[in-house]
Amino acid sequence: MFSWTYNEKALQADPGANNGRPYQRCTRTVMDTIADPDVQFDEEGVSQYFYKYREVAKQQLFFGAEGQKKIEAMIAELKANQKGKYDCVIGLSGGVDSTYLVYKAKEWGLNPLVVHFDYGWNLELAVQNIERTLKYAGFELYTHVMNWEDFKQLQRAYFKAGVLDLDVPADHLIFAALNMVCRKFNIKYVLKGFNVQSEAILPRTWNYHGKFDLMNLQDIYAQYGPGRRIKNLPKLGIWQRIYYDRVFRLRSFTPLNYFDYDKTLSKQELIEKVGWVDYGGKHFENVFTRFYQGYILPTRFHIDKRKAHLSTLICSGQMTREEALAELEKPPYDLKLMEEDYNYVSKKLDFTPAEFDAVLRGPIRKHSEFREEAKLHALLSKLTRPFLGKKNNP
Repeated sequence: MFSWTYNEKALQADPGANNGRPYQRCTRTVMDTIADPDVQFDEEGVSQYFYKYREVAKQQLFFGAEGQKKIEAMIAELKANQKGKYDCVIGLSGGVDSTYLVYKAKEWGLNPLVVHFDYGWNLELAVQNIERTLKYAGFELYTHVMNWEDFKQLQRAYFKAGVLDLDVPADHLIFAALNMVCRKFNIKYVLKGFNVQSEAILPRTWNYHGKFDLMNLQDIYAQYGPGRRIKNLPKLGIWQRIYYDRVFRLRSFTPLNYFDYDKTLSKQELIEKVGWVDYGGKHFENVFTRFYQGYILPTRFHIDKRKAHLSTLICSGQMTREEALAELEKPPYDLKLMEEDYNYVSKKLDFTPAEFDAVLRGPIRKHSEFREEAKLHALLSKLTRPFLGKKNNP
């Protein structure tokens, strides 16, 4: 049964929710002690995330003439190493970051193969945004459609396992499919929409670090899915990653870090030039992510990911702390729509109301309780480093 039980003030007063410490909030961002065992504060009450942002920004952001040189060097490298019709691949979800990247690719005179991954949860608005973007840019689209029945069983397994990061199945498969598309068309470069100015801050414990840990994914499926092996879905385990990195030599760029990427201004530009329509939340272009980040993480794990997103915008000067605090006073999104999502997700994943309620209230397990690739990865890295040279992805 749907119930919005997240109560920020009650959590602030609960030592258990603050890992046995008194509640404290960063004086420069909105990061706090709720559901974050790693947060630390200096004598002025500033958390390490504020300083981490500064460090990452110094290393990875390039503005003005320096950024323009990075863009020109990237374009020159893409053109010089183009093997066929396309010079790069861009994954397009319909969200602001990937859409703006496609928008800029047109401005830069590139000819990417735009790839969309349909795994069953797209909003109709996302489809419309993708169509408008491609019409504006004139680029070709390649749509990879996941096998829904198999993907559904994988998602069900993650729910039943009780682990935190329910986005792993989608994240793993999307990047696996992206690499497969690059190989299919012999494209050596991927442009990614990751950007420091809106995504740099995220606590270590708020997702699973092993997004591409195929061993972990398969073990969860083996224990909670309908069969021992995952079939008919792309995979990106350690052997596949070694192949794409060391043999195929796939390289990536994050060009949104090569200029002053302002999210609000970029949205307005896309609205005016492309006809793009805003979703009203980060990664809310599909129903599942909207429901997972907006409902499951807060109610089951006490995690409000908006704190990380808004803190990053504060650090990049795109939002004031007061504006962020006011935003956090509201639910992540409309509660009526949230209830509709609750029922829709339950039905689409073939859970009865009682089953869905049970998995959302059941025991929580760590991803590390399942098999992991870490030891194998360390061994292989040690053995292959002298023979295969430097990695290609910075």
